[in-house]
Amino acid sequence: MWCVGELNEDYIARMEDVLELYERPYDPREPVVCLDEKPVTLHADVRPAIPAAPGPEARRDNEYERRDTANVFCAVEPKAGRHFTFPTPNRSAFQFALVAFHLAMQYPQVRTIHLVLDNLNIHCCKSVTDLYGAEVGGEIWDRFTVHYTPKHGSWLNRAEIEIGIFSRQCLGARRIPDLKTLRRESRAWNRRTNQAGTKIEWKFDRNTARRKFGYKWNTFKRSETSCSRMGSRPERIRTSNRKKRTGWDDDRTFCKRLNLGLPSV
Repeated sequence: MWCVGELNEDYIARMEDVLELYERPYDPREPVVCLDEKPVTLHADVRPAIPAAPGPEARRDNEYERRDTANVFCAVEPKAGRHFTFPTPNRSAFQFALVAFHLAMQYPQVRTIHLVLDNLNIHCCKSVTDLYGAEVGGEIWDRFTVHYTPKHGSWLNRAEIEIGIFSRQCLGARRIPDLKTLRRESRAWNRRTNQAGTKIEWKFDRNTARRKFGYKWNTFKRSETSCSRMGSRPERIRTSNRKKRTGWDDDRTFCKRLNLGLPSV
């Protein structure tokens, strides 16, 4: 079910911006990556399950123990079939900053990474600069051209489709007792999906949106916040005067200098 907010100028501008991005032909120099997160509740079996054998099927007791909660950041490059999953202990600005850094490292030679995000408060430059500092964090964030979905319009983020696929194929109805197991299962699913090159086909375009919502493209002014850094300068053009790094390709020295590891994929 769609949850559509007030159809004002800002909503239409952000929706048109995201849909125009989706309609562009695939360009490996400017990949489009969608990112979102999903909370996961961890459960453990109280009694050992009985595995399947020739004849009887597998059996599992209906009683379980609730252990803890976790979070999974799911990122996808829909037109290239690249998938990234990042199981984390929580959904914090610290974890988002780690994920943003890792995504930037995955695309070392591109001009920019078009990153589609919803309006969660941690999805901003401040999360990255708080962890890595203003200079390095700014370098990381400048790798992205950020496109925010409208408020109450997160259904426009194709990462929600990715989360649905991950939930069905990886999580399913199984009981995952801890974060270590969740990371192991996520890595296995991630490898299979990337080997298959699974792509996400999106058919909802700007013409369909104008017909469904009953507006004309020339009846609104494009909002300056349709593609912004949560109140800072527009993201479509990078205007930073900071010295650009040239060694983004798997720079382990850079990682060591920050004294931070990479999240699991």
